Amino acid sequence: MGDKQVLVTGACGEIGQALVQGLAKRGGFRIVTSDLMPLPDSIKSLAAEHVQGDLVYKVKNFYDYDFEMIFHLAASLSSKAEVATEEAHRINVEGTMQLLMLAAYRSEKYGKPVRFLFPSSIAAYGMPDRAEKKKAGRVMEGEWNTPHTMYGCNKLYCEKLGVYYSRYCGQRHLDEHPPVMCDFRAIRFPGLISAFTLPSGGTSDYGPEMLHQAAQGKPYSCFVREDTRISFMAMPDAIKSILMLSETPREKLNHTVYNIAAFALTAGEFRDRAVKAFPKAQITFEPNPRRQGIVDSWPEDVDDTLARTEWGWKPDYNADRFFDDYFLPEIRKRYRN
Repeated sequence: MGDKQVLVTGACGEIGQALVQGLAKRGGFRIVTSDLMPLPDSIKSLAAEHVQGDLVYKVKNFYDYDFEMIFHLAASLSSKAEVATEEAHRINVEGTMQLLMLAAYRSEKYGKPVRFLFPSSIAAYGMPDRAEKKKAGRVMEGEWNTPHTMYGCNKLYCEKLGVYYSRYCGQRHLDEHPPVMCDFRAIRFPGLISAFTLPSGGTSDYGPEMLHQAAQGKPYSCFVREDTRISFMAMPDAIKSILMLSETPREKLNHTVYNIAAFALTAGEFRDRAVKAFPKAQITFEPNPRRQGIVDSWPEDVDDTLARTEWGWKPDYNADRFFDDYFLPEIRKRYRN
């Protein structure tokens, strides 16, 4: 048998680059990538083909491809989406729907479900205030699905679209002989941190931004309060999780959307780690009301019991191992510090 053909959209992003590398390392895949930008040198040789351009208008080009799996990572992220809401909706929702329609079409036509892996987010949650956030603690998938941001609304709606196209499309699940439908699976990621790509201005990027600036001897003004706590994860664990879920037989899965967790830290704890690693670090806290509000609407941590129970999820990196074995060695190498 030949290599499985897979599509990775948003391949130039932090998750995209790491996922392409993870798929290539595993072997057995013909990787087709898609992004607005040309592929960076780090993954250019790993892709069999790259389709550059706006995904919403490029999906029609993929109907002749024999994709067994689609990893749909292309998105307009939370802070940017608040500034350009209509464009974010077009990218996040229309792009996803176009790909789901493709997956549904191919699944039915060839009688084999296309697996569709979707990175959702803790932005799908919406805590009403700081007191309720603290009281709630670790939240489960079905709780507080009341997002405060366009990005969170888009992610939550796309989760629902995924369930629709994989179970109920056209109400044909009620037919005497229902068609084969696509196999949609989503992970609600916490704040992801890569040691190999620079933070790109995401709402949870204050932690890695702080450390990158400290490593360069530059002052950093953090845009959230010192006591702000959310869940974080090392990028290798994010890639591990999406590959694990992509490989799990459908009969083992009783759900469609899964939380995953690794460690939860406050911005102050990030600052303490930065100062310990780089004693001359100059870090202050000057909260931006809008960005602070976004992070305050996300839970302090998530309950990932379903992922652990149904497909054996367990992170490799807790907070200590993340800093000591993964992140700090790489940024010291980057800045020769």
